[in-house]
Amino acid sequence: MSGKAPTIRQDVYAELRARIVTLQYPPKAAISEKDLATELGVSRTPVRESLLKLRDEGFVQVFPQVGTFVSHVDINRVNLAQFVREAIECTALEGFVRNGESAEHLDALHENLEAQLTVKPNGTGIDDFFQLDEGFHRELLALTGRQGAWPIVFAEKGHLDRARRFGLAIHTSYAHFIEQHAQIVDSIEKDDVTTAVAVLREHLREILIDIAVVQGRSPEMFSSVQLRPVRRLVTTLESG
Repeated sequence: MSGKAPTIRQDVYAELRARIVTLQYPPKAAISEKDLATELGVSRTPVRESLLKLRDEGFVQVFPQVGTFVSHVDINRVNLAQFVREAIECTALEGFVRNGESAEHLDALHENLEAQLTVKPNGTGIDDFFQLDEGFHRELLALTGRQGAWPIVFAEKGHLDRARRFGLAIHTSYAHFIEQHAQIVDSIEKDDVTTAVAVLREHLREILIDIAVVQGRSPEMFSSVQLRPVRRLVTTLESG
């Protein structure tokens, strides 16, 4: 880390990425460079540069003379991100050795679990649970002394996070996920790291089951195929 303050472009990029990942901008949504610049109070240059970076990362597609659109959730990218996340988190936990800071991290994990129990799976509940889940896994890495790996996980899982939010929306209860979280913590406290890793691995793969369900219900949101503009009275998008 350089310690330098974020630039305007970095701020704009972070804001646009967050809107896409949280589904505020859903797949196929049009993004107006001009309107965004006005809304954010910046020139069009940092917006354009941010959109190009997001294009390179697969979050948007830019069609010259037509416009910029949010990409489908790419299953190939989701699978890769899930693989990276599982590899990092499970490997970190496999190497866990209890030390003087473990109790503090375990207390934080218990507080997080208690907060998870208060979340209702409706309205803002999806975002609330998502943020608590993020906090749980980040704290789990901190417990293993591998908190420095979180930025790597975060950078890789943007496409995965979009799929996770779609997945959370199909659940009427988060009890299963909370139970898995609790089993992980309980196993760690019993010094049964083998079981903790097994449950964590199973937990991280739950998203693959959810994606299959969501794909069946809303296949138009998921694709490994490029979008293409179709000119009608109003430009729309189709897969192809």
